[in-house]
Amino acid sequence: QVQLVESGGGSVQAGGSLRLSCAASGITYRNYRMGWFRQAPGKEREGVAAFYTDGGITYYADSVKGRFTISQDNAKNTLYLQMNSLKPEDTAMYYCAIAFPPYGGSWREEKYNYWGQGTQVTVSS
Repeated sequence: QVQLVESGGGSVQAGGSLRLSCAASGITYRNYRMGWFRQAPGKEREGVAAFYTDGGITYYADSVKGRFTISQDNAKNTLYLQMNSLKPEDTAMYYCAIAFPPYGGSWREEKYNYWGQGTQVTVSS
């Protein structure tokens, strides 16, 4: 059974940084995709960043390009999201998810098989 546990959220002022972690266990797939999504109050959940284990390919939403970096530490089975130059509009609950097989579009939520419980990020102006 795959389990994903996010951590690293918190409150920060605009312009600050946070690093989110997603500890994964039970993964037996060789090639898969992991993604970070977020959901702000009153808004739909949206894709933020995606990481493909086959080749280490990454994708980012336009709203976070140049500010966020997704990475994976295979030895620790952990996915990271480094968030710099944070803005109040980045305030949301952030979720990590895994998709196997890793096809069908980075932002298509129905392609993700397992989700974490989320970690809250609050950015004040």
